[in-house]
Amino acid sequence: MHVEAARRRRLEPDTRREQILSVAIRLFGEKPYAEVSTTDVARIAGVARGLVNHYFGTKKDLYLEVVRVMLTVPSVAVERLAEGEPHQRADAMVNWFLDVVSRHSTSWLAAISAGGIAGDTDVDAVISEAVDVAADGVLAAFGLGDQPPEALRGMARSYVGLAIYTGREWLQRGALNRDQVHTLLTTTLLTMVDQVFPQAR
Repeated sequence: MHVEAARRRRLEPDTRREQILSVAIRLFGEKPYAEVSTTDVARIAGVARGLVNHYFGTKKDLYLEVVRVMLTVPSVAVERLAEGEPHQRADAMVNWFLDVVSRHSTSWLAAISAGGIAGDTDVDAVISEAVDVAADGVLAAFGLGDQPPEALRGMARSYVGLAIYTGREWLQRGALNRDQVHTLLTTTLLTMVDQVFPQAR
């Protein structure tokens, strides 16, 4: 019992951090950057404002973490892809992406538009890093992730850009529905894997 109690205490800081981050994701999704304060985040999370600063630093640091979390594809998403033919893996990847962005649509849309502080060097760097991670995930999903040439990574980044803007057409503008987005992204990805990526290898 003593060991279990100690383990629970060690997990508490992580739990509090995730609680704060969850609230920040929601608030920055609902309001522009300028209209959210760490005091708001702390109050809704039920913690002292000093705890927000302790875990995340400044308001901007907290916002950068929100953008990073909303846009970065976790490695486990690629690792858990079922083995199968390319069309099956493409279908699974696109479905995963669509599920995530639709579940967190408000926060995701706010993150890709940088919440009103687009052009900020630090925000742009986080978004660029997230695109790189997503591109590397695309390549890894098709067995192309072992030291890919830069041209191949550039092609993969271009696909990620397409996925982001297609997501906006669906979730923000309503110009496309989910089935249309799925068809566009899956067909494009398979075409790139089959016909475009080999040119960079």
